[in-house]
Amino acid sequence: MPTVDGTSDADDRDPVLAQYEAYPYPSRDPKDEKTRLIEGSPSHLDEIRHYLFGGRLDVTADFRALVAGGGTGDAAIMLAQQLSDAGGGEVVYVDLSRKAREIAEARAAARGLSNIAFHTGSLLDLPEMDLGAFDYIDCCGVLHHLEDPAAGAMALRRVLKDGGGIGLMVYAPFGRTGVYEMQAMLRTLGGDLPLAQRVAQARRLWDKLPQTNWLKRNPFVGDHKRSDAELVDLFLHARDRPYTVPEVAGLLDGADLRPAAFVEPLRYDPATYMKDPALLKPLADLDPVGRAAFAERLAGNMKKHIVYAVPKGRADTVAAIEDDTVVPVPSGLDPRKAAQGMGPNPLLKANFDGQPLRLPLPRLAGPLLVRIDGERSLGEIVAGVMAQDSTLEAKRVEAQFAETFRAFNGINRMFLRYPTSRM
Repeated sequence: MPTVDGTSDADDRDPVLAQYEAYPYPSRDPKDEKTRLIEGSPSHLDEIRHYLFGGRLDVTADFRALVAGGGTGDAAIMLAQQLSDAGGGEVVYVDLSRKAREIAEARAAARGLSNIAFHTGSLLDLPEMDLGAFDYIDCCGVLHHLEDPAAGAMALRRVLKDGGGIGLMVYAPFGRTGVYEMQAMLRTLGGDLPLAQRVAQARRLWDKLPQTNWLKRNPFVGDHKRSDAELVDLFLHARDRPYTVPEVAGLLDGADLRPAAFVEPLRYDPATYMKDPALLKPLADLDPVGRAAFAERLAGNMKKHIVYAVPKGRADTVAAIEDDTVVPVPSGLDPRKAAQGMGPNPLLKANFDGQPLRLPLPRLAGPLLVRIDGERSLGEIVAGVMAQDSTLEAKRVEAQFAETFRAFNGINRMFLRYPTSRM
C-alpha cells in the first residue's frame, strides 16, 4: 500500500526502485520533444545496422527491439522515432519505475509515436513476462545497478533471438576516478538520512572538497551539475559498480554472448594514444579484448563502456566494405563541412574526453567527403571523384575511401549500409 511520500512497500524493499521513483533518471521534460530528438549510443539505428547486422537490416520485416531498463525514455524514444521514419519496427519498453515510465510515455505522446509498448517490471523477469523474442536489445546503464548483473545478462540473452544483438552500456572505473570515493564519504556522512536530505548534503560536500580531491581534479565528471536526478545517480546511487574491459567480456561470456565492437572503436586501440613501434609490437598478438583492455588503462579516462554484443554462435557482424554498392552513412557529421579547408595534408581532429586526436587523412578525403550523403553508393562516389580528375584509377580512390572511412568510423561518425536495407 502507498506510504505518505507516494512510494510503496516494494519501494522500501528495493532502494534502487525507491531512488528512481523519487528522482526519475535522466531528468527529461516531454515539452522538449517539440524541439529536439536526443540521440546517442548505443541504439542509434545506423549503429545497430553497422555493428550487429553487417550493414544489412530491413526493419520493415517485423523488427522488434527491447529497451530493458528504459528510464525516462531516451533510447526508446530515439529508436522508436528512427524506426517510424524508416517505415517499420516495434519497440518494447520495460522499467521498474512507474514515475520514469510516465515521463517516457509523455515523451512518446508528444511525438505521436504509436510503435512503443510500455511495461513496468524488472529485466530479471523478462523470460517470464511473455513479451516474445527480440532482434535487438538496448540495456544502457542498468546491469551495473543490479544485485546480480550476471543474472541480468542471462535474462537478456534468453529473450534475444539467435540472429540478434545487444547494445550495452556499463560504467568504467578509471574515468570515474573520485566518484566512488565521493559515494563512500556520503554513505559515512548520511547513509541513513532521507534521500532529499542526502542530496543537499552531497551538494554541500561538493562545495567543500579540497582541490587535491580526485573528483575535483577530474574535469570530465560533471553530471551532478545538471539536476538533482543526475546528482543522485552519480553520487547517491543505492547500488553501483564499474566494469573494466575484461570484466565486461566476462559478464558477456557468462551469458553466452561475446563483444562484437566497443564504441568508439579508436578509443579501444592502443595506437590511438601512442605511436612508438617498440611499445606497440608486443601488443600485436593480443586478441581484441586484450588490446582494448590495454587501451583502457593507457587512456585512463574512460567513464563508461559501450559495447555491441552478439550470441557466441554468430559470425562477425560488423559491416565491411565488400563491394561498391555499399553506402557510407554519416552520423552526427556534416561531411561537406568536414571537407572544407582540407588541403593536400588533411587531418581529422577530434577529442576523447581531454585526449586530442589528430588523424592523418588521405589526399582525396575532401573530394570523397563532399559526395557522402547517406544515399550515394561507393561506386557513385568514386565515379564522381574520377570525373574531376581523369588521371585517377578506381582502385586508388577506393583505397583512399577505405582510409577515410576507418578514421571517421573510428570516432563513430560514419557507418556502412547495403541496399538490402530498405530504409
